[in-house]
Amino acid sequence: MSAQTKQIMSRLKELSNSDIAAQSQRFFKTGKGEYGEGDRFLGIRVPTLRKCVIEYRAISLEDTLKLLKAPFHEARMLSLLILVAKYSSANDSTERNAVYRSYLSHTEFINNWDLVDCSAAHVVGAHLFDKDRKILYRLARSTSLWERRISVVSTFHFINREDFSDSLAIAELLLNDREDLIHKAVGWMLREVGKRNRHAEEEFLAKHYTDMPRTMLRYAIEKLPESERLAYLHGTK
Repeated sequence: MSAQTKQIMSRLKELSNSDIAAQSQRFFKTGKGEYGEGDRFLGIRVPTLRKCVIEYRAISLEDTLKLLKAPFHEARMLSLLILVAKYSSANDSTERNAVYRSYLSHTEFINNWDLVDCSAAHVVGAHLFDKDRKILYRLARSTSLWERRISVVSTFHFINREDFSDSLAIAELLLNDREDLIHKAVGWMLREVGKRNRHAEEEFLAKHYTDMPRTMLRYAIEKLPESERLAYLHGTK
């Protein structure tokens, strides 16, 4: 660990709160056999970490990636928020490509749902918007829960630009996924599609709603009128 990353870790430990850390250990399912097994928390809220980004966003990409390998969840979160800042402020395609490639080569450390959700659309989605998106389909077929979540959450960048095709195609690929965290992510993206194009969401639901995992369906229809939600849930739509 470099002098810079040691300084950052020291600062994070100063900001730590044992009560918040204990709550986070439970909330993020860190017990044996749970999705966040073994993760360690310092107990720092996200708004505080975002303030740290302002202070540390100029650190090197190399040091940012060292921070991403830290054992503490909040250090990895800070690293990812810095990567997002670096990508959005990059001066040229070479810098953006370096951040994007670094992100995808370190997915083993992007290992909880909030880490994916704070970064995937802003780095992977943003990078692929005007490029070939085949990598998203490879990620969707990964054995890694987190890479599969990256694949679908990355498409939020496209959704915000009225481009729904990959979100819907990846949702279809993940319909039979066994993980609840994937059901939630897919349902979330379908809901976001529906907020912008109701017809596109309803066309997808008409084809799949009777076979969708219940959690995925509930997330997808959350913003629909109650009568329509009940029709989907009761299988009478």
